[in-house]
Amino acid sequence: MTDNQENVLAGKVALVTGSSRRIGRATALGLAKAGADVVVHARSSRGEIEGVADEIRALGRRSLALLGDVTSEADVTAVFAAIRDEFGRLDILINNAGIRGQRPFMEMSLEEWRAINAVILDGAFLCSREALKLMTANGGGAIVNIGGVTGHIGAVNRAHVSTGKSGLIGLTKALAVEFADRGVTVNCVAPGKIGGKRSATAGESPPMPGGDKILLGREGRLEEAAYMICALCMPGARFMTGQTVHVSGGLYMP
Repeated sequence: MTDNQENVLAGKVALVTGSSRRIGRATALGLAKAGADVVVHARSSRGEIEGVADEIRALGRRSLALLGDVTSEADVTAVFAAIRDEFGRLDILINNAGIRGQRPFMEMSLEEWRAINAVILDGAFLCSREALKLMTANGGGAIVNIGGVTGHIGAVNRAHVSTGKSGLIGLTKALAVEFADRGVTVNCVAPGKIGGKRSATAGESPPMPGGDKILLGREGRLEEAAYMICALCMPGARFMTGQTVHVSGGLYMP
């Protein structure tokens, strides 16, 4: 965030799922720079997530590093119990956890289809349900779901990912409608091709319709995606809900 956004989230508590690396990590640090205490989360990478928590503490914010499988109702319940015990509130939820796979559609197993969509959709469902209990008890909050450009234009060998990301748009709109009168805004950010080091499980960037025509002529930076995610959590964004915001350099223009 820019200097004039410092401390605007002071007193707020945020959870960023899947925040050990890339956009999740950049978002967690962005929220901390804006003044929030930030809970960081990973499924199993304890060392990485503790490192992110240390970075947040170095900024003068409180942080809690939690492990859990977002597809497990028991794990998600435990994560939110820890947040409740440590902070007593939650104001911001970033549903960033996701996994990618690459497989031609005709070779895709039902198990693989379900595994990808369980993390993207079931994870967002379970985390949002728990977060909304805390937000509505405290007068409101902000949820940002992290979609993707493939949910809008498709991608070769990623039918499961494209479907899951598209589903997040429906969840965003449904929750925006249902919880508007309780002070909760719900939006979606759809990053395009974002550069930076990828994990071994991320896979290669898939071919897209139109041949990767990014109008700005480059891949995005992690901080650019994180900036928009953080912006939707700021006090000045309280009149925006149910929207999908594209951060793709013009690769996709709805």
